[in-house]
Amino acid sequence: MNRVLTPLMIAAATLVVTPVAAQSWGPRDLAELKQEAQRRADRRLPPVGSIRPEDMREALAGLESLEPDAWAAAFSRIGDRYMQAAKMQEPAAARESYYHAWHSYNTARWPTENSPGKKEAYARALEAFHAYGRLLDPPLEVVRLPFEGKEIVAYLRLPANVRPAPLVMGIAGLDTRKEDVAAASENFLRRGIGLIALDMPGTGQAPLKVEPGAERIYSRVLDYLQTRQDVDAGRIVVRGQSWSGYWSALVAYTEASRIRGAVVHGVGIHGYFQPEFQKKGLVTREYLFDLFPARASVYGVRTMEEFLAYGPQLSLVKLGWIGKPSAPMLLVNGEKDTQQPIADLYLLMKHGDPKDVWVNPEGGHMGRSESWPQGRILERVVMPWIERALAAPAAKPAAVSSSR
Repeated sequence: MNRVLTPLMIAAATLVVTPVAAQSWGPRDLAELKQEAQRRADRRLPPVGSIRPEDMREALAGLESLEPDAWAAAFSRIGDRYMQAAKMQEPAAARESYYHAWHSYNTARWPTENSPGKKEAYARALEAFHAYGRLLDPPLEVVRLPFEGKEIVAYLRLPANVRPAPLVMGIAGLDTRKEDVAAASENFLRRGIGLIALDMPGTGQAPLKVEPGAERIYSRVLDYLQTRQDVDAGRIVVRGQSWSGYWSALVAYTEASRIRGAVVHGVGIHGYFQPEFQKKGLVTREYLFDLFPARASVYGVRTMEEFLAYGPQLSLVKLGWIGKPSAPMLLVNGEKDTQQPIADLYLLMKHGDPKDVWVNPEGGHMGRSESWPQGRILERVVMPWIERALAAPAAKPAAVSSSR
């Protein structure tokens, strides 16, 4: 199935998104997808920027269909080769091979685990990442917290000689996973900052789908962090990326007295959830493929009608948070973002407590552009703000109440 839906077709669609739904939600046919995926790998651009260009070329050469299992198989074969090599190597080389195995499997399951092959690829990605994490110095700690009859799974990594360590709570986005967040932990550790990495609701190993109140996952994690002698629970910043900017903004309201600040890197808090935006946003070419299946999966819905009806209840305006006191926030995005409306950033900026804002006039999603790639935004904008927030004196606890 190489059918590509137009915006009009998507707006009218009530098709069921089954576990074997093809990558026919576009916006590219097979030839276009191969060309764009290789271009992004060559230029180290999301979501495949960590795949070696030669590995991408090999995987795409064997890709003959837009079906999810075909995509999963093409990249899983690359991951299998790295896994086999790692088991026969010395620790340093094995760590490198496990890292590339994880990236390969992580690409195989991207953007969402909506077929048997993609689910298997995610299971292998977890296996490879855990093996990689055990070989890090300091090693990655897997944290499992009981939660409403299920569990929260997180990764914790602390700088070796800082106790108690200040901490960033990093929340993965719609199509990334906590493994992606944890893989970037060196950015924090070299600054003397720890990192705890978590999935957002509806993704990875998160115990809840996206629903009003699901931010209680992160409150439970904050409770846990207060029990750790090696963590400075009075110096925690939350960072959400892309979709999870929503969760970092919510935590800034609900946990204003327990965090030093929140990085809202990608801002979808009201207009994003409205049918008018989704009908046109689902076919953006900024996204590689399969945006509707990824977005529908986090709600646990199956049809376009259900999807469009579900979103508005999540609006921070509807939930009554938009004008409440909050922890300090840094809002980051690009004026030309086609995945989240830039109007949401300005809406959040204009209500409640003052906020710090960085907008790239030429930037797309998350503010990225040719002159401001993801790494530069992290180093020049996000990390300095986090360091300042963690170093600042603790703010007086704010009285926060929900209108829910």
